[in-house]
Amino acid sequence: MTHRIITIDGPAGAGKTTISNLVAKQLGCVYVDTGALYRGVAYEIGQQGVNWKDDNCLGSFLASLDLNFHMENGHFVLISSGKDITPHIRTPEISMLASATSARPQVRAALLTIQRNIAQSQDAVFEGRDMGTVVFPDADFKFFLFADLAVRAKRRHEEMSEGKTDIQKVEQDMKTRDANDSQRKEAPLKAAPDAVKIDSSHLTIPDVVKIILKNIQKG
Repeated sequence: MTHRIITIDGPAGAGKTTISNLVAKQLGCVYVDTGALYRGVAYEIGQQGVNWKDDNCLGSFLASLDLNFHMENGHFVLISSGKDITPHIRTPEISMLASATSARPQVRAALLTIQRNIAQSQDAVFEGRDMGTVVFPDADFKFFLFADLAVRAKRRHEEMSEGKTDIQKVEQDMKTRDANDSQRKEAPLKAAPDAVKIDSSHLTIPDVVKIILKNIQKG
């Protein structure tokens, strides 16, 4: 049996997580936050003090990594070695480390297997940066969300607890990460040629969900 795969790629702050979750609920699919998987790897690298630039060290770490997820009350919960690490993976430091470590071929290969195994067993909406270009080049439907940097930084700043981080720093970190993700040799951030591109700068979340569902229904 062939399962329906929908990919939603784009930079940080474009609204991918919320929109992908809502699309999955509307379609009755599982929602997979692949960015959270990479953040989980980065979190454990930081916790364990792994020298991720050394192939042997990184290989040993990945071989012992026990990363999984489940949905709880409609929310993506990331589990590492039996522990919920979801509350710890959204910091600016983890974001930057995830951007750097995700460029390592060993990391991408390890998570590629997890992602494709999920797709073999059920219909799914995969959110990430290279879902439609590398992980699922034959996906049934592909979307690429983007928005102005200032808009994305404002959104991300509002998500952060009590606005402790300066918005200028949020914007600069996001700009740096955009450059890292789009310029890396291994699976750079870019829209698949056949992806539907959506500028979410001035659209509401329901507007974007409606556009995506309309394209899928036309499909």
